[in-house]
Amino acid sequence: MSEKSADISKFLSYILRHQPEAIGLSLDKEGWTPISELIICAVKSGHILDNNIIYNIVNESVKKRFNISDDGLRIRAAQGHSSQQVDINYKEKKPPEFLYHGTAIRFIESIRNQGLNKKDRQYVHLSADRETAIQVGSRHGKPILLKIKALEMYGQGFKFYQADNGVWLSSSIPYQFINE
Repeated sequence: MSEKSADISKFLSYILRHQPEAIGLSLDKEGWTPISELIICAVKSGHILDNNIIYNIVNESVKKRFNISDDGLRIRAAQGHSSQQVDINYKEKKPPEFLYHGTAIRFIESIRNQGLNKKDRQYVHLSADRETAIQVGSRHGKPILLKIKALEMYGQGFKFYQADNGVWLSSSIPYQFINE
């Protein structure tokens, strides 16, 4: 992905996950907004977008952060919302035996005391593969990989969901289910 595309992807992530109102945009309860409105609001705020740019960003994204509706008219972030106007109705799903979470080593003491919490997001994000989790953790400093006993948690009544892009979601992960 080019630097320009990466910048646009970051802008879309910010708007569609966290601050749609920053450009005068609104999202429905499932996080969708008309692409035409996104373009108009973005242009008014000084960000040049069009249908081709948006479709290219969505299609080029390795992380599959965005979904385009089946009719091609709406867009949303797949997961990662902190906006309170969005509450995507993910279907509960049985997780694999282990999932992974990457974080910075500087957060490990807090995690030992409190487990993994969603903080300002709607869910804790987990990965089915170690490499992705390590990449995520390295964005915040020296990474540490946490191995989550997901199937054991599920057996004890904890709920798991999986976003369209493969990211696993849970409300919280108590420390007793975490291996460092």
